[in-house]
Amino acid sequence: MKRVVSVSLGSSGRDHKVQVELLGEQFEIERLGMDGDFDRALAKLQELDGQVDAIGLGGIDVYVYAGNKKYAFKDGLKLMETVKKTPVVDGSGLKNTLERETVNYLLRETNYLNKDTRVLMVSAVDRFGMAQAFTTAGCDVTFGDLIFAAGIPYPIKTLEELEEMAGKLLPEMTKLPFHMLYPTGKKQESRDEEKAKKYAQYYRDADVIAGDFHFIKRYLPDNLNGQIIITNTTTAADVEFLRQSGASRLVTTTPVFEGRSFGTNVMEGVLVALLGKPWEEVTPEDYMDLIERLEFKPRIIDMAS
Repeated sequence: MKRVVSVSLGSSGRDHKVQVELLGEQFEIERLGMDGDFDRALAKLQELDGQVDAIGLGGIDVYVYAGNKKYAFKDGLKLMETVKKTPVVDGSGLKNTLERETVNYLLRETNYLNKDTRVLMVSAVDRFGMAQAFTTAGCDVTFGDLIFAAGIPYPIKTLEELEEMAGKLLPEMTKLPFHMLYPTGKKQESRDEEKAKKYAQYYRDADVIAGDFHFIKRYLPDNLNGQIIITNTTTAADVEFLRQSGASRLVTTTPVFEGRSFGTNVMEGVLVALLGKPWEEVTPEDYMDLIERLEFKPRIIDMAS
């Protein structure tokens, strides 16, 4: 049996473990939250190194993208580089393939997206493939990277401007402790009520809210007005939270195992374990081939049902 473990800086309250069969291989897939404790995450990674088939890094980005440029977070690299033997991934490879394909799937199979659809991406540099796909589809996209990660109330409206801003800010922002930019530990279990009120109009002006679930939840206003949520990891409690908040539909980009979706870092770890080759040698075509063979499709939940 192959074993894939995600070590996350997020809350241990979201931990989950399943056993599934994929392409004839038995997998044990597990998520372990470190409650924001960076040193504990380092220790767990060292403990797992060489003992499992692949490791995912959750609750943190190692690499983010803007155009053809890649930026690495200092904290993320420190976690990744502590693993010496086992393939370790952060989900960025899958974000540029599976999540891009999710938008294409919705364009082909549903009427959720068109050139007039107003999309709020709470953060685009950590999901640049999805950002490109929305833009290619002709949607009216607002990129909230400055708003939600930096606290600067400035909506970015084009990929070109996003790339320009990223080039100016990310070289310094990536040196900061990651918890200053993204909710980790217990922050993942709560909303920032003050900023939720402050940022409410960005949510309510959108038809679709897309991106990282913890960013979406952290600043979600008390009431939505029928928006579609396109995101990654959700538990049954998250689904109910969105239902009560007034979302009309939930689309998750990663497959559901035993009632919940796992993060892109976990699923990228699964794909790397199936490929059996070093992560550095894996290509986007490798991922897309496996995604097609596994028949991964977005999960769509109608909140009214």
